[in-house]
Amino acid sequence: MSFREVSQAERLAFLARVAKKEANYLELTSTRVFGGVAHVTRRLVAEWVDDIDAAERLDAFVARFGRLQDTVGDKLLPQLLTFVGESVGPAADNLDKAEKFGWIDNADDWLLYRKLRNQMVHDYIEDLDVLADALEAGRAFTQPLIEMALRMAGEADNRLHEPHSSPS
Repeated sequence: MSFREVSQAERLAFLARVAKKEANYLELTSTRVFGGVAHVTRRLVAEWVDDIDAAERLDAFVARFGRLQDTVGDKLLPQLLTFVGESVGPAADNLDKAEKFGWIDNADDWLLYRKLRNQMVHDYIEDLDVLADALEAGRAFTQPLIEMALRMAGEADNRLHEPHSSPS
């Protein structure tokens, strides 16, 4: 194995470990923010924003949702594609490959997660209705996002333990 192959394998292993940790952190924070909440409303969000502890949990949820998506979509996925000998292209193309290989459920959903992340990060300062809608959608998508992240991290782990890797 050449130095470059070792580096790719080490990087892939590192990213898989990070993705698993981030998935766990997102799940814990999601439970702390949304536990017992039937539906995220503007009124509820206004209460959270006015309560420093709740606001910090909300910020942690938004950050962890975005961080997991960034780690998996922007780092782990390209590294996994490279490791199995696939070309890496624009994010949408990489996501299409991930869907084809069964690593994620749906590339379009992943792009929706990115849009939600941006709404949660940028729009809530101006519009609590937009934030409430984005948080409700983010809450619904948290478990599928975690499952896809863990599936891709598991795929990376499996590939690292195979003598020769190919996409499927």
